[in-house]
Amino acid sequence: MNMTQSLGMNFARTLIIGNSGAGKSWLAERLAKRQHVPWIDLDRVHWICDEHSIARPRNEALAIARVAASEEYWVIEGVYGWIISELLPQATTLIWLSPDDGDCVAQIRQREARRDADDKWLIELLEWAGSYRSRAGSSGFKVHQRLFQGFSGSKLQLTNRAEITTFINALPPR
Repeated sequence: MNMTQSLGMNFARTLIIGNSGAGKSWLAERLAKRQHVPWIDLDRVHWICDEHSIARPRNEALAIARVAASEEYWVIEGVYGWIISELLPQATTLIWLSPDDGDCVAQIRQREARRDADDKWLIELLEWAGSYRSRAGSSGFKVHQRLFQGFSGSKLQLTNRAEITTFINALPPR
């Protein structure tokens, strides 16, 4: 689907997936505001406290995500394929942000510029984002690609910041 066709998509229940630093939160916030729907960041579902990497028990995270996805309208974004796969049947649209890993790393560096370069959390996040295309597990490129290819609803893949910005700017308000 190209950008022009995306204007006819049903954004009532939109999932946005992609690497850390890809622009998921940026896009989700703007799409949710434009559509006047809630925005759910799966980092807030998965992590009890992400600064200290304390994950919520898996069954609790899934329960929270399922409740959010049971609503009539939403934008949900995240990297966690194991949660996304549970929510796909409720989604009307899937957007996959897949910029190059290096672009994601650069975006994180810019976003986290106030952090000390030796900050352990930042170093781990940069390594995580830089490994998206080679990363095993449900939060890597291959799983996101499989989720995207298998989704039968409306879907759109955006591969760089310019495409993401053009997409959101082209959408009329709901």
